[in-house]
Amino acid sequence: MSTPTLKQTQLREHTRILGIGSYRPDIIVTNDDVCQWIDSSDEWIRQRTGIVTRHRAPADVSVIDMAEGAAREAITRAGIEPSQLGAVIVSTVTHPFATPSAASLLADRLGATPAPAYDVSAACAGYCYGIAQADALVRSGTADYVLVIGAEKLSDVIDNHERTISFLLGDGAGAVVIGPADQPGIGPTVWGSDGSKWDAIGMTHSLLEVRNRGAADKQAGPADGLDAGAAAETSMTLWPTLRQDGQTVFRWAVWEMAKSAQQALDAAGITAADLAAFVPHQANMRIIDELAKQLKLPESVVIARDIADAGNTSAASIPLATYRLLEEHPELSGGLSLQIGFGAGLVFGAQVVVLP
Repeated sequence: MSTPTLKQTQLREHTRILGIGSYRPDIIVTNDDVCQWIDSSDEWIRQRTGIVTRHRAPADVSVIDMAEGAAREAITRAGIEPSQLGAVIVSTVTHPFATPSAASLLADRLGATPAPAYDVSAACAGYCYGIAQADALVRSGTADYVLVIGAEKLSDVIDNHERTISFLLGDGAGAVVIGPADQPGIGPTVWGSDGSKWDAIGMTHSLLEVRNRGAADKQAGPADGLDAGAAAETSMTLWPTLRQDGQTVFRWAVWEMAKSAQQALDAAGITAADLAAFVPHQANMRIIDELAKQLKLPESVVIARDIADAGNTSAASIPLATYRLLEEHPELSGGLSLQIGFGAGLVFGAQVVVLP
């Protein structure tokens, strides 16, 4: 008996970004505000990071709320209806639930049901990971349009009193819609990981540690001198917050990511002189400047420096920075942009895209 030939979806040759949206929370936290919690100064923070302010979301605004705001704008700008989305991808490390995903609820809010929806946990490279997957889904014919969002509420996972990372971080969301195109709009993705530096950026505690300590405290109880207030204080002390080995991350980002960025240019078949813009992850202004120097970017290339006003927003940083770049320089629309994300894992992803 012969095996029947399976049908396959119709392949597409090209994709591009059709629309972009952003959401920035209203609360502005200055360096002077930050210095109430850490022994530092506005001058030191500016010199070391380039950050002047960062946005923080209030308690009643969630990762999904911010993602929805950015997504609705991107969908409108793309000129499609939410029901046309073939997939919803949310890149985040701050959705407070391990399951269900932020993406599934977001898809329902947008009216994209029954589109497949899932989260990507790739930290500051998460948006570029999402772009790589959306490009593949559309070109394979699996989806007509894919929504990719980077959304973070990093203020939920920082200890305001620690000095390695807390003063860097902000909240926000950026979104794009990927769809079919007549010409190439997304170049090949260069991505990867280096788990040997897994602990260079991470959390102070695992949720398992928090649970086990809470169980031990509950078992001890008042008879052992542990009152409710002490138990609550222990719980807050063990709440997982972010830390980083700044020197390790800086050296890795500067020396290794310049190589990956160049590989993305080579894979796209272009040179730095062909670029209209450079949008690296907004981690640190000194890293951005050093990457631009190593790539030998000509003065004609506009470099995104959204970090000055937004801080480091992890997965949201590249779409937020791209959005701002297009607001300030609308003439860049249709030009080529090199984007590269890198962060906890350590993970990285880069590609050249045509700006919407």
